[in-house]
Amino acid sequence: MATRKNTQPPARHAADSHDLIRVHGARVNNLKDVSIEIPKRRLTVFTGVSGSGKSSLVFDTIAAESQRLINETYSAFVQGFMPTLARPEVDVLDGLTTAIIVDQQRMGGDPRSTVGTATDANAMLRILFSRLGKPYIGSPKAFSFNVASISGAGAVTVERGGQTVKERRSFSITGGMCPRCEGRGSVTDLDLTQLYDDSKSLNDGALTVPGYKPGGWSYRLYSESGLYDADKPIRKYTKRELHDFLHREPVRMKIAGINMTYEGLVPRIQKSMLAKDRESMQPHIREFVDRAVTFTTCPDCDGTRLTEAARSSKIKKVSIADACAMQISDLAAWVDSLDEPSVAPLLATLHHTLESFVEIGLGYLSLDRPAGTLSGGEAQRVKMIRHLGSSLTDTTYVFDEPTTGLHPHDIQRMNGLLMRLRDKGNTVLVVEHKPETIAIADHVVDLGPGAGTAGGTVCFEGTVDGLRKGGTITGRHFDDRAALKATVRRPTGVLPIRGAAKHNLRDVDVDIPLGVLTVITGVAGSGKSSLIHGSIPAGEGVVSIDQAAIRGSRRSNPATYTGLLDPIRKAFAKAHGVKPALFSANSEGACPTCNGAGVVYTDLAMMAGVATTCEDCEGKRFQASVLDYHLGGRDISEVLAMPVTEALEFFGSGEAATPAAHRILDRLADVGLGYVSLGQPLTTLSGGERQRLKLATHMSDKGGVYVLDEPTTGLHLADVEQLLGLLDRLVDSGKSVIVIEHHQAVMAHADWIVDLGPGAGHDGGRIVFEGTPADLVADRSTLTGEHLAAYVGG
Repeated sequence: MATRKNTQPPARHAADSHDLIRVHGARVNNLKDVSIEIPKRRLTVFTGVSGSGKSSLVFDTIAAESQRLINETYSAFVQGFMPTLARPEVDVLDGLTTAIIVDQQRMGGDPRSTVGTATDANAMLRILFSRLGKPYIGSPKAFSFNVASISGAGAVTVERGGQTVKERRSFSITGGMCPRCEGRGSVTDLDLTQLYDDSKSLNDGALTVPGYKPGGWSYRLYSESGLYDADKPIRKYTKRELHDFLHREPVRMKIAGINMTYEGLVPRIQKSMLAKDRESMQPHIREFVDRAVTFTTCPDCDGTRLTEAARSSKIKKVSIADACAMQISDLAAWVDSLDEPSVAPLLATLHHTLESFVEIGLGYLSLDRPAGTLSGGEAQRVKMIRHLGSSLTDTTYVFDEPTTGLHPHDIQRMNGLLMRLRDKGNTVLVVEHKPETIAIADHVVDLGPGAGTAGGTVCFEGTVDGLRKGGTITGRHFDDRAALKATVRRPTGVLPIRGAAKHNLRDVDVDIPLGVLTVITGVAGSGKSSLIHGSIPAGEGVVSIDQAAIRGSRRSNPATYTGLLDPIRKAFAKAHGVKPALFSANSEGACPTCNGAGVVYTDLAMMAGVATTCEDCEGKRFQASVLDYHLGGRDISEVLAMPVTEALEFFGSGEAATPAAHRILDRLADVGLGYVSLGQPLTTLSGGERQRLKLATHMSDKGGVYVLDEPTTGLHLADVEQLLGLLDRLVDSGKSVIVIEHHQAVMAHADWIVDLGPGAGHDGGRIVFEGTPADLVADRSTLTGEHLAAYVGG
C-alpha cells in the first residue's frame, strides 16, 4: 500500500525571519514621516537630488540609532567618555545590525598623522624593523616619529621589609622622533620683518602682529617689561636686549603692577598662532601667518621625521624611511620578497594590508603621505582598507558616495568591492548619484521629489529596471548622456606651465588655454591636482574652489557665511533708525534665555543631551522687541526662514529692495541652492550643498581664472545640467574656467581636455592627451578616451 509523502517544506526557523530593516515614521531634518523596509544582506542604493534627505535617512536615522544602541551596551562610566548621541526622531526602527560608517569626512589635519599611521601599516613596519633591522637599535618605539627619546635619573623611595630605602634609578626611552622638527618633517621660520618695524621703538608702535595694539595687554607686556628701553629703536638693541625681547624663556614678573608671565615674542606667537590649524584661524590672522611663516623641510631628518639612528637600521639596504616613501604598490612587492620564517605572520598581515591599498585603487600613495592632504574620496577609501579583510559578517556597511574622486575606470573596481562586502553576508547601504553604481544595486530607494522642504518623501522603492520606468527625476535622468558640443570656443590666450614636478609629475610642460572651459582629467592619482594646485596658486587673478570642508558651528548659516546678513541688517537698521547689531542673533538682538541659539541645551553628562525649543523666543532666536521692527511686512526671523527663491523676490523690488542682498541671493540661486532657507544651520547642509555654497561665495571674487576641484561631487544627474549652464555663464562673462573632473558629462561639455596618466603614482604624471573632446573620443588612445567614447555612444 503506497504511503503519501509529506511534500510541505520544513518550517522556517524563527531566527531566519528577521531579514528586513524596518523604518517607520522617520522625521529627521526634512524627512516627512518616511516608512520603508530595507532588505538585509543585499546592496541597497539611496538616490535623489542633493538635499532630498538621503543622508538624513541613512546616516542620521539608521546608522545613528545603531551606534547609539551599541554605546548603550557599555557601562555609564564608559559612556561618560564617549560622544553622546540623541535618539533620532523616528517611531520604529526594527531589525538593525551593527553599523560601520565609511564616510567622506577628511582625516585629521594633525601634521604627524600619515596614511601609514591611519591604517596600522606603520605599526606593523615598526615591529618588522625592530626584529629584522641591522644594526639593532631598539624596540618598535625607536622607529616611531611620535615617540621622543627621553632619559632621566634620580632617587626613588622604596618600602622594603618594613624599612624605607632610598635607591638611585635611571631610565631611558629610545624614540624615533627627530628632535629638530619633533616628528613633523618640516620646520617653521618666522620672518622677523613681519613681526616688527626695527626702525621704530616699542613706544612708537613697532609691533605689527595682529592683536598687538599699543595700549593693549599683549603690547604692554613688552613695552612695560623693563627688560629693555621702550624708547630705543629695536635695531639699536644690544644682543642681550634682543634675546630678551625675542627669545626669553617664560618668567613670572611684575609688569604695570600686576604679576604676569613674560615670554619672548617668537615663542609667544608660536604658541598662540602657529599651534592652531590654519583653516580654523580668522582671515586676518591667517593672512599674517601666510606672510610671516615659511615652512622648510627639516635639514636634520630631510623630511623623513625620524632620527638618524632610526634611518640607519636597514633590511636589505632599505630603511624604514625609504619603505614609507615608496609607492605602496612597490612596497607590497618588497614585503613579498622578504622570506623570514621568524616573522611570517606579521609579513602576511602587512602584505594583505598593502595589497588592499592596491586593490582599492590607492597603490599610488605612499605611507608617509600626510593624512590631511588626502581628498574626501581618498580618505574614504583609506578607511575602507580596515574593513576589507574583516571577518565580521551580518554587519551594516554605510557608504557616502564611494565613487567620489574616482575615474570611470576605477568605479568598476569600487563596485566589485561593494559586492564582495555584500556577498560575505553584510547589508550594504550606499548613498550615490553615479548611474554606474546605482546599476549594481539589488534594491533602490529614491527620495525626493525635490530638495529641502520639497523633498523628504520616498518616491520609489524597487529594482533598477523599475527605477528606469518609474518616472521619478532619477529615473528620467538615469540614461541621460551629455552630447559632444558641435563647436568649441576659441581660446583668447594661454597659461603656460613649465617643468611641473610636484609629487609624481615628470617635468610637465603644458599650455592651459584661457577664455574657455578646460577640463583636467585622468585616473585617480595621475597628478591632476598636483599639476593645477601646484602650478596655479590661488591669489592674484585666480579663484580656487577646492573640496575642503566648510567650518561652521550650528550658529553659522548660509546668510552669515555668504555675507548676505550684513546688507539685510543694514536695511532693517536704516528703515527704523536703530543699530544693525540689534538684528544679529549672535549680538545685541539675541534672545537672553537661549543666547540666540533658538534652543536650550541641557547637558545630561553621559546621557544624550536634550535640546528644547526656547520658550521665550519660540525658536526665533531674537528678543521680542527686535521682532517689532518690520521690513516689507516681515520681521528679521521671518526673513531668515525664507528659502533663497522667495528672498530673491522679496529683496528684488518694493519696500524691501536691497541690491547688495539681491546680488548674493542671485548667485545662490545660480548654483542651485534656491530651496535652502537663509537661516538653516550649516551643520545640516549636505556635502554637495556646502561646496555649491562655497562656489556661490567665490563667484563675486575679482579673478579672471576659476579653478574648480570636482564640482559635481554630491550632485544629482539632474543638477549636473544646471552646473554645466553655470560654467557656461562664467566662461561667457569673460572668465577662464579650469575644472578637475571625472564626470563624463563635464568632459563632453568642455572646450579643451588635458588628460594625465597613463596610470597612477609613478605610472602617471605625464600628459597623455591634449585637445578637444571630439578628438579624444576619435583617438581612444587613453583610458579616459575609451570611457568617454562609451558614454557618448561614439
